[in-house]
Amino acid sequence: MKRVSILGATGSIGQSTIDLIGRDPAAYDLVALTGGRNIAQLASDARRLRADIAVTAHEDLLPELRGALAGSATEAAAGPAALVEAAHRPADWVMSAIVGVAGLAPGLAALQQGATLALANKESLVAAGQLLLRTARAHGARILPVDSEHSAIFQALVGEDASAVTRVVITASGGAFRDWPLARLAQATVAEASSHPNWDMGQRITIDSASMFNKALEVIEAHEFFGFAPDQIEVLLHPQSLVHALVGFCDGALMAHVGPPDMRHAIGYALNWPHRRPLPVPALDLAAAGVLEFRAPDETRYPALRLAREVMGEGGLAGAIFNAAKERALDHFIAGHLRFTDMSAVVDEVLSDLAATSDARNDAPTLDLVAHMDHLARHRADMATETRKL
Repeated sequence: MKRVSILGATGSIGQSTIDLIGRDPAAYDLVALTGGRNIAQLASDARRLRADIAVTAHEDLLPELRGALAGSATEAAAGPAALVEAAHRPADWVMSAIVGVAGLAPGLAALQQGATLALANKESLVAAGQLLLRTARAHGARILPVDSEHSAIFQALVGEDASAVTRVVITASGGAFRDWPLARLAQATVAEASSHPNWDMGQRITIDSASMFNKALEVIEAHEFFGFAPDQIEVLLHPQSLVHALVGFCDGALMAHVGPPDMRHAIGYALNWPHRRPLPVPALDLAAAGVLEFRAPDETRYPALRLAREVMGEGGLAGAIFNAAKERALDHFIAGHLRFTDMSAVVDEVLSDLAATSDARNDAPTLDLVAHMDHLARHRADMATETRKL
């Protein structure tokens, strides 16, 4: 029986993971489930799967969680420290699906107890890739990518000589605004940015898809996780979202991972690795799909891609600065303080201010230093927003 914890159980990735585990519950021992404000969902899943502990990130919701779990054998806890403690409980496999840099400390805790970390939290690698990988090596733990693009790359590399790779191509749908006139983007609303043409995701990642900040994070993630040089990583717009990534080799071959836009494939691959098992994912009908389109992204429309290259060139903690500034700019857009097109300007300004500082140049950071740079970048993003506030 595999001992499993799910960090971020109430989000879309967490719910897809629970869907897979719930189809064969006898095969899994649920150690910990964590979530945010959706206490009803968290408690329901904890009861159904008989989790040892359920944790909400919000301390004020602990009484509600305790009440929802009354009469069950599941322990209730709340707050950031409780999240880390739950992640540190012995488990064989841990899904890291907490959104944002908030997932970093629990992910590190899971690695410190030697678990296989199924990483859907790309922000951890962007903000502290070397710290995460160093922790995994030190504790004999393993990280498996769950982003659909990085899972695709991982699968395409099975049995291959990594030194023969010359390029990787990460695909992007282009999000909600891929066909909008450029001049209209400044007037884009939160509601318009929150509707994805292909994927069913949470609001924040859907908006990040529309701005391509999500893809910028994935470019940096590919650099950190696989060690690809920045000039080896390409991005192509692919409106159908069927080809998730391609890996190119020195003989000119391109290995593509093709499948429907269903995150249960990448989650299931990580859950069952190193084996493949049947998954409740529809078979892809290529004849019905018809044409597969690809085109180069316009960086005037998607300046986040240029910023990703700058981050990789800077190294150190530039990724932590980039991610924190992006998260705060997104907060301000959702709150109605920023135009859609001003988010990248805020991130650009913060990177320019902080990336060359001595702390940001540190190539072997601690969690405390990452947290310090994250805090500083958020403050600078707030200041940059004030000059552009609607």
